[in-house]
Amino acid sequence: MGVDYYKILQVDKIATDDDLKKAYRKLAMKWHPDKNPSNKKEAEAKFKQISEAYEVLSDPDKRAIYDQYGEEGLKGQVPPPDPGGGGGGCGGSTTFYSTGDFPGSFRFNPRNADDIFAEFFGFSSPFGGMDGRGCGSGMRSRFSGGMFDDNMFGSFGEGGRVNVNQGATRKAPPIENKLPCTLEEIYRGTTKKMKISREIADASGKTMPVEEILTIDVKPGWKKGTKITFPEKGNEQPNIAPADLVFVIDEKPQSVFTRDGNDLIVTQKISLVEALTGYTVQLTTLDGRNLSILINNIIHPNYEEVVPKEGMPLSKDPSKKGNLRIKFNIKFPTQLNDEQKAGIRKLLAASA
Repeated sequence: MGVDYYKILQVDKIATDDDLKKAYRKLAMKWHPDKNPSNKKEAEAKFKQISEAYEVLSDPDKRAIYDQYGEEGLKGQVPPPDPGGGGGGCGGSTTFYSTGDFPGSFRFNPRNADDIFAEFFGFSSPFGGMDGRGCGSGMRSRFSGGMFDDNMFGSFGEGGRVNVNQGATRKAPPIENKLPCTLEEIYRGTTKKMKISREIADASGKTMPVEEILTIDVKPGWKKGTKITFPEKGNEQPNIAPADLVFVIDEKPQSVFTRDGNDLIVTQKISLVEALTGYTVQLTTLDGRNLSILINNIIHPNYEEVVPKEGMPLSKDPSKKGNLRIKFNIKFPTQLNDEQKAGIRKLLAASA
């Protein structure tokens, strides 16, 4: 893969946007050249690496290409994909793509590390007061405890950015779209790729259509209604901040299993003879395993067999699972002749 951006930012491959922001915030502060005057050359190199890693991993399009094709993909060395399939709309066309579908013409040109730093913190140069690059004493007074004080980020909030235009614009309401997933996909976890079309504005305010590919990592055990938010991916309009684009997990019906929280429920149709004499449940699990469950108990109409740890993975800890609950639909005979009734009475009386 060449450069390992995840290792550079010290995050794992399932890192969220918040994880990336926290990692970048910590490392960019640690390796900013102004904080390392004694080893400035090394700091500048690391600062550049950290900024480039954050630029790639914080952008869904770049991250998706990097995850699939590595550094070579970012340089445009990707074979042309087959066309993707159609999907629903979201302020424009929306298309599902398979895991490997990306434009082969994509090329990544890293931005200046100082620009990324300034964009992240909302100032042209938070360290201008130290090296004469911009902000001067006004910035220094904002952080009276010192430029690199441990409490420096208290003014930025959780996202690590100062909103210098707070109140200047209003934000469009979020746009929600269902993201249909099979129970198998939610059981195992999967990656969905959505192609969206939206309007963006240039410096003059003129809008133009663009297409983007968003990557959604569906985690094992996610429940119906789980929301995945892509901030400000709606259309751009003058004096209005773009809407957040929100995908909401929706479970498709499954032919064998239904879900109840973290449990899976299956109903078996059996005969009265099987209910009284024993029955073996044969199932194929959502991850393709074959289960054989022998039941020697008398199966009455309200009987439920519980198989521990064969339900859905827990989203917070996929190594743990709910239970499999097996219910039964007993088929009773519609009629019995006198001889059959006598035989049953005799049999049941003997076992009483």
